[in-house]
Amino acid sequence: MPGSLSPTKRPADAVTDTMTDDVARSTRRVRPWRVVGGVVLTLVAVVLAHFLVTNERLEWDVVGEYLFDPSVLSGLGTTVWLALAATVIGAVVGALLAAAQLSDFAPVRWAATLYIGVFRGIPPLVQLIFWFNLAYLLPRISIGIPFGPEFASWDANEVITPVTAAVIGLSLVESAYMAEIIRGGLIGVEQGQRDAARAMGLTPAQTFFRVVLPQAMRVIIPPGGSQFISVLKGTALVSVIAMADLLHSVQVIYNRTYEIVPMLIVACLWYLAVVTLFTFGQRWLERHFSRGHTTGGGRARRSKPTPDGATA
Repeated sequence: MPGSLSPTKRPADAVTDTMTDDVARSTRRVRPWRVVGGVVLTLVAVVLAHFLVTNERLEWDVVGEYLFDPSVLSGLGTTVWLALAATVIGAVVGALLAAAQLSDFAPVRWAATLYIGVFRGIPPLVQLIFWFNLAYLLPRISIGIPFGPEFASWDANEVITPVTAAVIGLSLVESAYMAEIIRGGLIGVEQGQRDAARAMGLTPAQTFFRVVLPQAMRVIIPPGGSQFISVLKGTALVSVIAMADLLHSVQVIYNRTYEIVPMLIVACLWYLAVVTLFTFGQRWLERHFSRGHTTGGGRARRSKPTPDGATA
């Protein structure tokens, strides 16, 4: 009727209209603490950049002079291959230890647990010094039947060089940590996956390599990559046994030139560069083994709006 009032809307209709209007006209809410945090971080970055640029005691010209020095690059190569060797050996031994810990045979399980406890409990620096001085306990290293004839023997001082002591010490430490990382990844795969594989007729070996291991790698790679980076940085400890790694190389230079701070900056820059490079490799491996998953490195599929305003 002309002049008549429109029917009163029900509360539910009013709420629906309000929600529709709010969604259509919504704007990003201002969060004051985020603004404050951004300003603080920007200020810290500016202060840090000003310090790095204006502080003459950093001696950036010296850093540039020795950054690609042959002795520094040689030490860098030693650091990288030593970390790779310790990681490969540690991963192989760690996989065997993880299998031993998951074994039903109690003595093997106890031995693996004791091994892990010992080499995780003793600091790496102490182990490096111990293995470097192994000749004090064993003047000769021999191979043969226990309490029987010897097949071959060598002078321990000739066998246990700084290189072998570093490889042995770092590998033993790495194997203890990798054993726990691999064991955690294996037990993280549900038993139902193994049961389904057996129901499909797969052999135990096929079940492990085609079903269990690919799923376990999603759990193993992130802490395993972090452990490799820890080993890479931990190689600096081998300088105490006079091995020519990156840190030892810059120490030799600054002991001659007394330019301690710039030479330490050279070492820091190379450590950061190598760690960053291997971090990119770790991220690629995470994405590779996370295919088909929306978490752990996979990207969730974005929803697309439809003409009626809904999402698909």
